[in-house]
Parts: sequence; C-alpha cells; structure tokens
Amino acid sequence: MTAPDPVRASRALRGSAAAVLLLEGITVLFVPRGIAQTGPGLTGPRLTLLLVLAVVLILAAGVQGRPQGLVVATVLQVPLLLTGLLNSVMWVVAGVFVLIWLYLLQVRKELLGSPFAAVRAPEPGKADGDDGPTT
Repeated sequence: MTAPDPVRASRALRGSAAAVLLLEGITVLFVPRGIAQTGPGLTGPRLTLLLVLAVVLILAAGVQGRPQGLVVATVLQVPLLLTGLLNSVMWVVAGVFVLIWLYLLQVRKELLGSPFAAVRAPEPGKADGDDGPTT
C-alpha cells in the first residue's frame, strides 16, 4: 500500500519522527534525577553525557526535514537505549521509544515504499495511476 499523496505523507511522518525525538530528549533530561539516588551517584561525566545526548536528540528533531535526518535519528536510538546502563529503568523507557521508532519506520515503508528513501513530488498533471488527461 502506498500513500495517495507521498509528499504529504512524508511531511506528516517527519513531524511524527520529530515529536518522538523531542520526547526522547525530554525523557533523557529526567535520567540524572534517578541516577543521583543510586550507586556512585551523578558524576560530572555522566551528567555531561546525558545532557549532550538530550541536546543532540532535540537538535535531531529539528533536522528531520533534511535528507539524512531520519538516518541520524535512527542511529541515535542506540545511545538512547544504552542509557539503560546508567539507570535500569531506562531499559524499559528507551525500549518503548525504540519500538515506537521502529513502528514509524514500518509505517513509512508501507506508505512510501522505503523507510529511508527521499520522496519526490509527482510530476505536474499526473496523479497516481493517471495516464494523462481524459478526452
């Protein structure tokens, strides 16, 4: 199944991806509070790592309109999942986000034919399935 208007579908899916990335970045900002109460606590390198990850996730949300934005965001799912090494609850939270991300990629594949391919606007005057003007 492909979308009747692939450009519009692509735009909607980019917005969804940006929203998920923004939520991921905000969620990572809550991790230091959980780390501060466990084990060795919140050290400088841990805090720096989490803040950098949060900022990169939020910036990745802003570049979803660019051709490689989706690839960058997909790669960022790995460090998000690895925050589970800092706080065990993040295995579950990040796992849910990764599953949501995989679902978005699957929907994109179903609607646009490929999860990462760029979408081209249809030629003017030719709709999907049209052979040209009718007489």
